[in-house]
Amino acid sequence: MRILATFAFSFAAAVFLAIYGGLDAWLPLLGGGLVVTTLLLSLLLRKKSRARTRTLLILSGLAVGFLWTALYMAVFFQPARELDGRTVHLTATVADWPQEGTYGGYTILVQARTERWGKVSAILYTDGQGAQLRPGDWIKTIAHCTLGDRTFAGEKITYYTAKGIFLRATAYGRLEVEHPSVISPRYFAAWASKTLKMGIDTAFPEDVSGFIQALVTGNRDNLTDEFTTSLERAGLSHTVAVSGMHLAFLASLLTALLGRGKRVTALFTILWIVLFCGIAGNTPSVLRAAVMILMLQLAPLLGRERDGPTSLAFALFLLLWVNPFSAAHVGLQLSFTAVAGILLVSDRIQEWLLRLFDLDKRAKSRGTRLMRAILYFVISSLSATLGASVLTVPLVAIHFNIVSLIAPLSNLLTLWAIGFLFLGGLGIGALAVFLPGLAAVLAGPFTWLARYLQWVVGELAKPALAALPLESVYYQAWLVLVYILVLIFVREKGRRPVWIPLAAGGAGLALAIVLTRSTFYQGNMAVTVLDVGQGQGVFVRTGSFLTLVDCGGDSRDNPGDVAANYLQGLGRSNIDLLVVSHYHADHANGIPQLLGRVNVAEIVLPDVDEEDPLRMAILTSAEEKGIPVHFIQRETYFEAGDGAITVFPPMSEVGTANELGLSLLAQAGSSEVLITGDMERDGELRLMGAVDLPSVDVLVAGHHGSNTSNTPELLKTVAPELVLISVGLNNKYGHPGMDALETLDRSGAEIYRTDLYGTIEVLLKG
Repeated sequence: MRILATFAFSFAAAVFLAIYGGLDAWLPLLGGGLVVTTLLLSLLLRKKSRARTRTLLILSGLAVGFLWTALYMAVFFQPARELDGRTVHLTATVADWPQEGTYGGYTILVQARTERWGKVSAILYTDGQGAQLRPGDWIKTIAHCTLGDRTFAGEKITYYTAKGIFLRATAYGRLEVEHPSVISPRYFAAWASKTLKMGIDTAFPEDVSGFIQALVTGNRDNLTDEFTTSLERAGLSHTVAVSGMHLAFLASLLTALLGRGKRVTALFTILWIVLFCGIAGNTPSVLRAAVMILMLQLAPLLGRERDGPTSLAFALFLLLWVNPFSAAHVGLQLSFTAVAGILLVSDRIQEWLLRLFDLDKRAKSRGTRLMRAILYFVISSLSATLGASVLTVPLVAIHFNIVSLIAPLSNLLTLWAIGFLFLGGLGIGALAVFLPGLAAVLAGPFTWLARYLQWVVGELAKPALAALPLESVYYQAWLVLVYILVLIFVREKGRRPVWIPLAAGGAGLALAIVLTRSTFYQGNMAVTVLDVGQGQGVFVRTGSFLTLVDCGGDSRDNPGDVAANYLQGLGRSNIDLLVVSHYHADHANGIPQLLGRVNVAEIVLPDVDEEDPLRMAILTSAEEKGIPVHFIQRETYFEAGDGAITVFPPMSEVGTANELGLSLLAQAGSSEVLITGDMERDGELRLMGAVDLPSVDVLVAGHHGSNTSNTPELLKTVAPELVLISVGLNNKYGHPGMDALETLDRSGAEIYRTDLYGTIEVLLKG
């Protein structure tokens, strides 16, 4: 029996229940009750047996998990709670290098002293004063503190607490800094990471250095949004999230250099792994891999047997012991489920494939052995990829709402190159610190290897169906079908012809694609309001002609990716017309990313704000892609398949960007849709005076349902049957306004909101 694994997995189950179940107040009672139950059972069940031992281990693990989580919250999280909402004199030690923010200023990870005996990890927001800070510095400032378990708008999040960061602090005024004469060894890894990144920048050309930095250290700051999205679609995001694969490459290299089974090899591997964890930022995925590798190295030294499940369970136990909140860390969940999947099914898949290709028999000739070695590598890579995917795909679907179909192929084409590039980038980056000239010469082959990987990622991510967004209920049903087939195949006894579940899964996918497309193309018109958070992106289909009105918001994914994912989920990668109502970020910040992923035939823009950065970015992207741009100064008509799109110019020559925006009327058959952007009351009244507006089937509410828009006069004129509101959950603007909702309700229209329903799809059949 795996005693340690049973106890550790039970402990982990209790922690996950505590974190996701909101059991804070009940933890001491639950833990205490389980302790009493365990003691009673140990007294009542005197006869020793495997069942008795397993039961007591499970109950003990659950009890310790609940009690430790309660104690951790009281000792380590409570000090942060006591600072929540307060402005204090903050004293802290800088724990990492400052990161420049998107809108200026800097964010710095610090260890803040509290009124209790301990310290708490915090993110400090400051101005340009933070640029010169370095790990180990002591700082003092006045700061306003906010608990790290929610956004500044009040929405509950786990992003920071899962990393052990319990507080966020905004600095005001002067930042007092003291540089220590001697840097503490605990910050050596942060300095080494910075030095390694600088070495990579020195040795490699600019077009690949960011990718190699991400591959070696996990730092994605220099990756473009477009490339990051391509990695996700190709199923290769794990390559730039340092994890077990990277540490396995490192351990294998040390073993090859120093010899297998030697004590010195184990000791050097342990030292290097510990240092490299710090360089990679001590993320849960790299720490999990480190613990497992260290256990595998220590096992023979201590005279113990190597055991994968026990190593995995103990790694999970240690991570959750250090920070129970890390149970909510997506990287931790994906890392552990990937290894669990490999342990569960990869060997079975590999054995089946080896028998299928007769590779379980000994080869005679050298040429045959070479071919078999290549085929064996392909089978091993495919088996590991499929094994890891068995448990990670559902998690990816839940967290990211997407499933990469091309991942097995992309991993086959890249895994060999990633290993060489990781080790080469690590070695050359370190060499460049001392011998930059020699490092630049040796970097040549690895530069071309990096370009090969970037090319493969870009090409594999291009096909519309390389990855499936799971907004479609048909794709969700297909994913459930796949796991039902896998379960049946695994549990069925006797010979199991693999072509039957493969054929059923393939047929199910084809049917899901057909149903998704046919549903979208039903009727003469369709409207889709995308869930882009606080922002707007609206697809309007007239016949087969597709118009996108706006593409901006504050969603977790770039709004351009949200729009492109939805479009490519239909098996389509082109937009006939892109209309931008105005140049606010919540309506246009996703357009550059969108233009990098899909083909756009024409773009329509308001002819205002010539110096606006978003306008300039859109025009630059359009010029690079050769897309014609129309500036609207008068009412403009576009033939749109079986219908028409009419774009109205700004209803005023002066005013705010909201009043200088475009509005749009789409018509097909007897169906009409009106979109007014962020137009407010005066603009709506002027629009009604300038245009003979018809009754419409759908009105996309103006200004996200603001009280200053959606006037009774407009609603009476267009008499919409449906009103769709594009709005972010718990947004800081208070949209939609209560007055506006009451006005819309009195108009008799049905109201649907993206903050409540997600992406909204409407089919109009005339």
